[in-house]
Amino acid sequence: MDYSDEFIKRILTEVRVIAIVGLSINPIRPSYYVAKYLKMKGFDIIPVNPRFAGQVIFGKVVMSCLGDIKRPVDMVDIFRRSDAVPEIFKEAVSHLHGLKIIWMQLGIENSKVAKQAESLGLTVVQDRCPKIEYQRLFGELRMGGFATGLISSKLSI
Repeated sequence: MDYSDEFIKRILTEVRVIAIVGLSINPIRPSYYVAKYLKMKGFDIIPVNPRFAGQVIFGKVVMSCLGDIKRPVDMVDIFRRSDAVPEIFKEAVSHLHGLKIIWMQLGIENSKVAKQAESLGLTVVQDRCPKIEYQRLFGELRMGGFATGLISSKLSI
């Protein structure tokens, strides 16, 4: 999937409430530190994971499923295998109000769901991480030791 920087940046600028499906309370899991980072950047995170339902992470009670969320959600960020995406998508469109974006994490793709979502007017991102994209597009990868090219000590002509 090839997404323009403007496309991803628009999503990350407009989205405020993100339901993260598969969010772990284990601090060494990628879903944990992605959620922690997004929360630090001002996103309102709703943790969703039946395994940890009722527990609290980042000051939020973990929901067992998307159907338990009783407020508008802008984006669903999926930290589950590709074969789990159809059921998550079905639950999201059935229960979430205000949903605009289905985001599938790195390594997660489902073209059938992407087509269904787009036919409903939803925006879809596959095989990307919002944390990495945020850092890349807003000049923060340097914090992880990456050269972004956005700021340079080289003289430009």
